[in-house]
Amino acid sequence: MITVTDEAIHAILEIQQKQNNPRIGIRLSVVGGGCAGFSYKLDLEEEKKEADWVFSKNGAFVCVDPKSLKILDGMELDYFTTMSQRGFKFTNPNAKSTCGCGSSFSIS
Repeated sequence: MITVTDEAIHAILEIQQKQNNPRIGIRLSVVGGGCAGFSYKLDLEEEKKEADWVFSKNGAFVCVDPKSLKILDGMELDYFTTMSQRGFKFTNPNAKSTCGCGSSFSIS
């Protein structure tokens, strides 16, 4: 299971407003790449697939395909804002190491 914070839900709801589409959610997946082997990928999504794991709250949703869920199980999806940055934050207990720039991770 993946935990989605209230801040992340709020960010998704803001995306829905900006896109003028209340059906938009986030698809979270793991793709091969980066110097550590795997990277997180976020896409805007309107359609949930039957096999997806789906978290929904207040009209916002995050969906994850079964293959990615194995790597993301136990992860927290958060959203942060600082004076100079903002974005989604991934806290994945299955990530054994990350690359220097923080954009990719390994699981072994």
